Amino acid sequence: QVQLVESGGGLVQPGGSLRLSCAASGFTFNNYAMSWYRQAPGKERELVATITSAGGSTTYTDSVKGRFTISRDNAKNTVYLQMNSLKPEDTAVYYCNALWRIIRSNYWGQGTQVTVSS
Repeated sequence: QVQLVESGGGLVQPGGSLRLSCAASGFTFNNYAMSWYRQAPGKERELVATITSAGGSTTYTDSVKGRFTISRDNAKNTVYLQMNSLKPEDTAVYYCNALWRIIRSNYWGQGTQVTVSS
């Protein structure tokens, strides 16, 4: 069955770094654009970063530009989110998403908690 399994979350001090991973299985990974979303308590889910299926293009929400980097390894069916210079406002549950728009196929992971606090 389809699985997206996030890992790498945790507690980090402001200014620190974390690397999130999302391991995919059960579908043809390299057909899908991959994204990271996040949802903070009391807020709507927010798109953080997206990478195209072949990895040739990335986009970021303004608040993370220059600090976060999304990447993927299609041989390992894994997408990553390198998060540097973390701020308290980055605290949220981070979700991995797979989207193949043409066939309207969309999958979500279960989320991983990131807490930025001193």
